[in-house]
Amino acid sequence: MGPEPLEGERGPRLGPPGQGGAGVHLAEGGAALPRTLRGGLAVGALPDELDLLAVGEILVDLISVEPAGSLRQASEYRRRFGGAPANVALNVAQLGGTSAVVGKVGDDAFGTFLLDTLRAHGVMTEGVVRDPAHGTSLVFVACTAGTPDFQAYRGADARLRPEEVREDLIARARVVHTSAFALAEEPSRSAVLRAIELAKERGRLVSLEPNYRPSIWPHRDEAHEVLGEVLRSVELVKPSLDDARALFGERSPEGYVEEFARRGPRLVVLTLGKEGCLVYDGREVARVPAFEVAILDATGAGDAFWAGFLLSWLGGEAPLEAARFGNAVAALKVGGIAPLPPKEEVHRRLRMLRVYE
Repeated sequence: MGPEPLEGERGPRLGPPGQGGAGVHLAEGGAALPRTLRGGLAVGALPDELDLLAVGEILVDLISVEPAGSLRQASEYRRRFGGAPANVALNVAQLGGTSAVVGKVGDDAFGTFLLDTLRAHGVMTEGVVRDPAHGTSLVFVACTAGTPDFQAYRGADARLRPEEVREDLIARARVVHTSAFALAEEPSRSAVLRAIELAKERGRLVSLEPNYRPSIWPHRDEAHEVLGEVLRSVELVKPSLDDARALFGERSPEGYVEEFARRGPRLVVLTLGKEGCLVYDGREVARVPAFEVAILDATGAGDAFWAGFLLSWLGGEAPLEAARFGNAVAALKVGGIAPLPPKEEVHRRLRMLRVYE
């Protein structure tokens, strides 16, 4: 039987770390980990605790300068930091949280650009490996207000090996976040599975963006098998409507939520673009509307949403309030606000809009 419609915030919910329930995690000696240090962290200094560790693709997006319905229509491109897990880590840092990345880039100018971008925003890069044999991965993207057309040229990101996963970073992370893109090829797949295994051993929460696409992962049966295994090990999953459709075919949004929930995750957040999102908290389903905003570029909106959601939820907010905050962050992103402001400024803007009454 599927999740029930939500009429209000009733009953127990999956709580963030430190709030009780399955989300609690302990340090080596059994003592609760301290609250995260916010902002002002010197480059190279590892905090005792990270809000988020991203494991997976870190790459360069080359986005068409002019709006284009497809790459066939695009002729000029601008360089942008990319990769879903790494983008979430970058957005978390911009919002004032602490984050790190485990991934692989080429020993080239694009790899240097990615590392410089992370460091400029205070993201820990000790887990990023440079590969002299393979170039930094590139993805060409058509700039659009809707779902963008893209073409990936994978290089170093797919070559991350299990032994290159930093266990000390996983030990510090409140949430370990990864993606289907990172699981699509070996040896990156084995590296991600190793990271999930280490996270579970340490009692850390695992989050998945199931950004499956046939062009990235052409063997559909293999994708379903691998993602089915991973979904049994994650607590949080954030599919987009396009992700869900690519995996399960045509369903209602509520049907997609049920498909993910019955595979294991206790918190499912299905993003619906301008329609907002659906949140399933392990008991019930609720729709959280998006904010009306002029969309300049939808690229990266889902990553911005998830960074906002996780930071709010880790701070003790209920899933619905965290989703409202995530929607506000996504609205700033698609409206052309870059870099994202600290989360306190996002809250201030929300109060001005009288979201909190």
